[in-house]
Amino acid sequence: MNMQSKQRCLLFVTIGALAACGSDATDGPDAPTDNQPAVDPAHFVAGGLKGAITTTSCTLSGGTTTTCYKIVTVGAPSNRTVGPFCPTKITDGSVAGMWIEGGKTYDLTGDFIANLATFYNDTKWKLYDAAGNINVTNSQVACEAAARPDVDPAYQNYCVECALSYYGGGVERTFLIPVNPVARKSGTGSVGMGGVGVAFDGIVLDGPAPVTAIKAAHTIAAFDDCGGHINAHAGYHYHAATGCSPSVTAADGHAAIIGYALDGYGMYALADASGAEPTGLDNCRGHSDGTRGYHYHVASAGENMFIGCFKGEQGTAN
Repeated sequence: MNMQSKQRCLLFVTIGALAACGSDATDGPDAPTDNQPAVDPAHFVAGGLKGAITTTSCTLSGGTTTTCYKIVTVGAPSNRTVGPFCPTKITDGSVAGMWIEGGKTYDLTGDFIANLATFYNDTKWKLYDAAGNINVTNSQVACEAAARPDVDPAYQNYCVECALSYYGGGVERTFLIPVNPVARKSGTGSVGMGGVGVAFDGIVLDGPAPVTAIKAAHTIAAFDDCGGHINAHAGYHYHAATGCSPSVTAADGHAAIIGYALDGYGMYALADASGAEPTGLDNCRGHSDGTRGYHYHVASAGENMFIGCFKGEQGTAN
């Protein structure tokens, strides 16, 4: 790498760290670069993790033996209280949580709940009783019966919310993320419900929520305004990036990094400092530049996804 490229590749971040970077990207937007920047564990907030991040030998999904960071999340943010999720009365004008539909986000107010039959053009939607009280899950049994793709018939037409207290304050999960990302030799890895990545507050960035199945039961699995909700398997987890989790900004105005995908590539916000969204993303929502190497940009909050696929070999979660 020549001196001009080296100068262009220095990236100062707001926490005072200096991140190394690799060579200029000469391939197309869907080609990971050589000398990819390593995962930086210093970006994570300790309160969202159970103990320090450690390293361990690991075998990745493509059979590669390498070194991974072992990250144990506690399933709850340390810097804020989760929620609110569901309004309690159809006359409630305050905003509780949010819902996603058709690429957009909607505030969960009493009026929104009251008008779901019109919103979905389906008279079977009615999440409230004759007195205007909204049906909201209020126990662990109800939470677990409703917060699943095959919603229990007893909890159809409910606004579903769960409490961290049902699960001891959070659900621990262990992730192995390669210290140095390893590009797949061919193809891409599919995104499922085992997690897509980890945000810097220790909260899991999860795969798409099964909203189609949930809506089939005329049920709302409410998210809070941070794009997260709670279930028995993952504790509190994100399905959308709304700016609640810590991020590390870049001196060059590039979108801030918000976490790492399970394959070790950086996950960046959708828009840069000027509000512009990236162009030329591949089907995984990634591209390369000379400073950050290959990296992802997360989708907008209403799209019920973060990235479309994995470009690298991903670690596995316990």
